[in-house]
Amino acid sequence: MPGEDLYSLKPHTSCHKMQSFLFLALLLLLFQLTESSTSPDRFLKPSSPPSIFKPSRKLQEYIELANPLSSDKLNPPSRPCTLHVIKHSFGNTMGKPPFTTAYNPPVNCPSPWSHVVLELRATSRGDQYDRISGLWLGGAEILRTSTAEPTREGIFWKVRKDVTKYDSLLQKKNLRLTMMLENIVNDVYTGVYRVDVFFFFYRAEAVRAPFRTGEIRVLKDEGRLETEMANESPADLIVPISSSDGYKKGFWFVINSESDVHFKEVRFPLNTRKAVLELYVSFHGNDEFWYSNPPNSYIRVNNLTTERGNGAYREVFVTLDGRVVGSEIPFPVVFTGGINPLFWNPVVAIGAFDLPSYDFDLSPVLGLVLDGKPHTIGVGVSDGISFWLVDANLHIWLDGGSSKVIAKSTVYDNPASSITREEEFQMLDGEFHIKAKRETLLVGWVKWSGGNYTTAVSQEFKFHNIMSFEGNGTVKTVNQRVKVKKEVKVTNELGSCPVCHVKIKRRYPMKMISATLPGSKPDTYLAITNVSHAFWERHDDGGGETNVYNKQVSDGWMEVKDHDVLSGGSVTNQKLDCRGGEFGGCFIWKVSAVDGKLVKNDTSSVCTSLYVN
Repeated sequence: MPGEDLYSLKPHTSCHKMQSFLFLALLLLLFQLTESSTSPDRFLKPSSPPSIFKPSRKLQEYIELANPLSSDKLNPPSRPCTLHVIKHSFGNTMGKPPFTTAYNPPVNCPSPWSHVVLELRATSRGDQYDRISGLWLGGAEILRTSTAEPTREGIFWKVRKDVTKYDSLLQKKNLRLTMMLENIVNDVYTGVYRVDVFFFFYRAEAVRAPFRTGEIRVLKDEGRLETEMANESPADLIVPISSSDGYKKGFWFVINSESDVHFKEVRFPLNTRKAVLELYVSFHGNDEFWYSNPPNSYIRVNNLTTERGNGAYREVFVTLDGRVVGSEIPFPVVFTGGINPLFWNPVVAIGAFDLPSYDFDLSPVLGLVLDGKPHTIGVGVSDGISFWLVDANLHIWLDGGSSKVIAKSTVYDNPASSITREEEFQMLDGEFHIKAKRETLLVGWVKWSGGNYTTAVSQEFKFHNIMSFEGNGTVKTVNQRVKVKKEVKVTNELGSCPVCHVKIKRRYPMKMISATLPGSKPDTYLAITNVSHAFWERHDDGGGETNVYNKQVSDGWMEVKDHDVLSGGSVTNQKLDCRGGEFGGCFIWKVSAVDGKLVKNDTSSVCTSLYVN
């Protein structure tokens, strides 16, 4: 302008430059915050900040709300035979072979056993991330678990699991029991996990001993035979579908991409009359929080550096000679260092100590494999990225009355999953929808010494995930619902009398809301999070329904530097409601935890109305 010189413009120019600098700094900050909040993360809660942990003279117990075991309700109560099989400390074990020891059944307590319970007890003290762990007997996995994150004062927990279905393995001598728990111990990560594992063998007179398949020949009454089939004993044979490198690197297959399918060859005995594949699965690395992963297009357009992509859909599948014979949307287990580790102190997330396994009845396809030739069983993860740990056990029931059976597969209706994806976003804000559905039907018959029986297995799942980003990507919402229906129907040769009819319905709702804000220092940020998730199952075997409803809601905040939690607060409320069937009425367990302290821990056997949303 006239009359203005360069000197008079300097303040204005400097102000403009300062505003531009602040704007760029703000964009950089938001970009950094978005990078940290694009997906949930794993965090370490160091034991030094007094704002998180208060000193205590005794170890803090961590708990997972779990269903009561059948052996807990034996009448009269029974004192089990105890076998202490592992006593070991897992220190600096990363990249090393798993711990292996000899297993032999108890000499003072021979089979048959009515129940067998595995109990894992663990203690730790110091600073440590959560770690995944597996336990295998003769190469067959019998427990998938994860650790709690310890404190300065020390913690302990235990996991109890009914392992009666592994009876054929537990009876064997000179097997190897293997436990994998990779851990790092150094000047920063000081927590060592000290683990004891026990088997408890029950021989209660009040409970009928397991029915053995070989007795079927002497059963003359068809009605009794069908009753025994409906209340099946454990399998006669268990074949591990796992890595051949197990004693060096652990028996699980490591899956790093959707094309990374692992296989194992199996020869089915010619007198196989029933087969069920039990699948173990857990997710880690860039897929630990797969249900919140944005699509690759969002990452690419916004130039984000995160590798947690491929969208928020994962389907674990099983193949037989290249044909898909089963698939599952896994339950979204949150490990104790995930999302906000203050949530899981001292009540861990659903399934964190005893991850669920998934069963696929392969009886309808036995007609394809009973030829004495090797057949290939494969496992993989649709849309999966690095990395998943997957293996399986093939449970086989034999015809004790003959050396060979006749079988035929009559229906194979297993189309690919129907998936629709919708996305709409501008820069860092937007919304993403994924819907998926799959319906399968497998039918086949097996003629053996007990008769000619047809097995029909149907399954349907529906998946819906809605993910949204707001506030320039600093506020994220994930709302996911999974519904599963399974039905197994076994009929006699007349086709009119169901010998066994099992219906299972499951739901896995999960909702997560997280907001990221600047912290009290330039190198910290504040994360405010709400997580609500639940597991609901209705199991009807014709003898009555069993319902399990387990819901957990957590709210809190934390200030974070890198992956260390500097301070924070949390509230977790949970209710487990089990009723009917093996529970013999009701079992209700309610807990509340505030800032790491258990303020409510109540159990009840009084039935109230069961609400499932």
